[in-house]
Amino acid sequence: MDKDEILFIINSELIDISKIKLLLSGLNIIDIAEILQELDKEKITRIFRVLPKNIASDVFAYMDSDYQQIIIEALTDTEIGEIMSKLFMDDTVDFIEEMPANVVNRVLENLPAEKRKLINQILQYPEDSAGSIMTTEYVHLSENTEVHDAFEIIRKTGLNKETIYTCYVTCDDRLLLGVVSAKDLLLARPAERIGEIMDTAPIFAYTTDDREVTAEQFHKYGLLAMPVVDKEKRLVGIITVDDIVNVIVEENTEDIEKMGALAPSDEPYLKTGIFQLARNRIFWLLALMLSATLTSIIISNYEARMVAIPILMVFIPLLMDTGGNAGSQTSTLIIRGMAVGELFPKDIVRILWKEFRIALLVGLGLGIVNMIWVYVIYGQDLMLSFAVTMTLYSTLIIAKILGSILPIVARCIKIDPAVMAAPMITTIVDALSLIIYFAIAKAILGL
Repeated sequence: MDKDEILFIINSELIDISKIKLLLSGLNIIDIAEILQELDKEKITRIFRVLPKNIASDVFAYMDSDYQQIIIEALTDTEIGEIMSKLFMDDTVDFIEEMPANVVNRVLENLPAEKRKLINQILQYPEDSAGSIMTTEYVHLSENTEVHDAFEIIRKTGLNKETIYTCYVTCDDRLLLGVVSAKDLLLARPAERIGEIMDTAPIFAYTTDDREVTAEQFHKYGLLAMPVVDKEKRLVGIITVDDIVNVIVEENTEDIEKMGALAPSDEPYLKTGIFQLARNRIFWLLALMLSATLTSIIISNYEARMVAIPILMVFIPLLMDTGGNAGSQTSTLIIRGMAVGELFPKDIVRILWKEFRIALLVGLGLGIVNMIWVYVIYGQDLMLSFAVTMTLYSTLIIAKILGSILPIVARCIKIDPAVMAAPMITTIVDALSLIIYFAIAKAILGL
């Protein structure tokens, strides 16, 4: 039965709770969360209460914060305690960060003191740090533990752990000694000690490391989980790949917004007020508008020459748009290459040489077409066609070079390269293309 059919049954006047419970218990947790979020407030809580206890907290973790608040406000203190006690630490912290103070206070009152302490510790880490997205539920073993005993430990404690595919080896003072995977355990002899089969050089993150750098390590090493340690290299938590996927999505969204000349927003589009959205846009639009006045100044300085040959005005949009688009193409590739770790500032010479050759080829192709087109359409004026084509060629080369250099310079001076994307590149190239245009027109056409 698909989601629409289940929603129809739930929304019918005569709700068969036992039937709904049976239908939902056979679905994926994420699908159940999506179904609940399409119900009205009264039905959300009513249906949530009939979910089996072993999946209710998992469903809750996948719901949007607005719907989580609806459920929490409708539950009793006892029910809140049951749900929150089963949530993994990272999900609990994410939930608390999204809730208003009154909801947070009520939730914390119904949590054990130990869990409240851990939550407060994680909330103290910087927002974009590895410590802020870690969980404290992991399997840890001693290096002297034998493999058969390790399996028994996993059976006893694994149910409440975020992952059991990787176990972490520590000593009495929690120093991280190594990691051992489920594959290593399965293939080892029962009497072997963990210290003999563990990886003694694990990839780890410090609690203060930038979470974007941590995400790059997950990608580079193909990790499912990563241990997080403090300055003394004591194990304090782990980060799992599902949390890293969320980080990657958020960072990509932020880069896309910056590339579109928008101030990044933490809230989804439909949940963000119009004043906030306007504020996110107006700064960059104002900056680009003011910088575009340079184009107006250049045109006004050459007004007399354009009066002498009015046809020059016709080609200004063509040159500006082509140059801006060429620069945007290059900057987009460079920004993305740096974001995924394919390009680095040290590669600037190789990048410039490659983009210069690309500009020569692209400029040659566009130049030939432009030369013929201007000559045929605009009175078979060879000198005019040559002037426009040479400007186009020169503009393409400069646009490609600027599109390569500016994102790299931004990275070197600790500015997000995404800032140097299409709007900024286009504004700069527009001004330069006009200067080149009128300089070439003066030399060839004798203005």
